[in-house]
Amino acid sequence: MRFASLASGSRGNAWLVSHGKTHVLVDCGLSLRQVSHRLQRLGLAVDDLDALVLTHEHTDHAGGVRRLVERYRLPLWASAGTLEAAGLDDLPGVEAVRAECAFSVGALEIQPYTVPHDAREPLQFVFDDGSHRLGVLTDCGHVSPHLRRALDGCHALVVECNHDPERLAQGRYPPPVKARVGGDWGHLSNPQARRLVRELDTSRLRHIVAAHLSERHNTPALARAALAAGLETTEDAIHVASQDDGLPWLTL
Repeated sequence: MRFASLASGSRGNAWLVSHGKTHVLVDCGLSLRQVSHRLQRLGLAVDDLDALVLTHEHTDHAGGVRRLVERYRLPLWASAGTLEAAGLDDLPGVEAVRAECAFSVGALEIQPYTVPHDAREPLQFVFDDGSHRLGVLTDCGHVSPHLRRALDGCHALVVECNHDPERLAQGRYPPPVKARVGGDWGHLSNPQARRLVRELDTSRLRHIVAAHLSERHNTPALARAALAAGLETTEDAIHVASQDDGLPWLTL
């Protein structure tokens, strides 16, 4: 199994998970042109995609879904609440999924799990190729025991490091927006991400990626430092997915 990011941040998100000839896109908050261009950077074309799984309805994750699915007749998997909230439940080839009910796309088994976020019925996903597990976690307000159980023992992790609390507090967002981002149904901060990885079983971990960084309220250096401290490793062991460059292929 290998994975990469087309983009990660508040202006648009998309991840790619592949095993053999199976290629699954996770979220599509990009235009069709951007998706095509960024897939080319990874050596693939839109026609190579087998399915799209959607975490939730917010525009930076779902803004490009309809056009992609309609244009390429791509199967779409998401919770019923996400499909309804995003206005995508009328599309052909749509499959509603439920938390803890695994489904398969080609060579990949995908396990959805619930997360606390201010969306209708958000899900995140763990991907399994039979030998390795990749856990993806973005857009999550706080860490729960349920969430930790879902991510325990993964061989690779994508973990939201959205903001540094001090930078958020001093930033230009209005107070209600700051409260939303930093609240229990918003986004994980660097300290929360650090605590999460410290509490997980990481005995099999080979790759970890800091994701969904705020361009205003975080830096790659701060995110790396937080995850490195949580894992008691060096900062150069931490990958960072960016808004413009995404993340090149990582292989398990």
